[in-house]
Amino acid sequence: MNWKWLAVASALLASIDISVSSAADIKLLSPIALRAVIADVTREFEKSSGDKVSVEYATVGVILDRLKRNEPADVAILAGPQLDELQKLGRIVAGSRVDVAQVGVGVFVRTGVPKPDVTSIDAFKRALANAKSISYGDPASGGVSGTHVAGLIERLGLTAEMKPRIRLLPNSQAVLQSVAKGEVDIGFGLTSDTTLVSGVDLVGALPTEIQNFTVYAAAAVAGTTQLEAANAFVSFLRSPATQSVLKSKGFESR
Repeated sequence: MNWKWLAVASALLASIDISVSSAADIKLLSPIALRAVIADVTREFEKSSGDKVSVEYATVGVILDRLKRNEPADVAILAGPQLDELQKLGRIVAGSRVDVAQVGVGVFVRTGVPKPDVTSIDAFKRALANAKSISYGDPASGGVSGTHVAGLIERLGLTAEMKPRIRLLPNSQAVLQSVAKGEVDIGFGLTSDTTLVSGVDLVGALPTEIQNFTVYAAAAVAGTTQLEAANAFVSFLRSPATQSVLKSKGFESR
């Protein structure tokens, strides 16, 4: 037996084993609104780092509740206020937070139907008055666009008029699917949600006076056993490559 070659082969196998065992498996909790972005970003991160990212999607409210119940995770992406809340509870690694992107709330209709005017508050109110049905994410599920629209309708004094015509759904993706099927006339979601469902058109963003921008931020989760890899992924979310993907999907840089 050639002991020299046996030693070389053993060393090679050992190096491969070390490389495989050192690769991290990062658990990421991400809002549904970022699904199209995260799919591209995680693929590029895995190529460049050798680490694996396992993603679980939910509304911001659901992610917040899961982390408040101390569910294990390595990285979380949430709206800024929710991440601030987790920071106060000690559920986020201090100093790991980065702002990733921001996006506003938009009005959607089925592809091919006339688009209502929503360029002013009065025009927006007329569009709602003329709609046979509207839909947005159930605020109870914690989605940011649905929560804002529900409060907006109340502030505009339209609750009594619109209540019989409102269809609440679990999230904005379900809302846009309902719009695409012609089940509702107008749907609300984030302006970037056009990437989630085909068969819908973005009419436009809400007028500036009643707009709400959601800032998404990421951080390493306290208790992670993959802190180095988690921080590397969070940093990658601020890279030029990631910011380019975000812009292509309708998000604004922060």
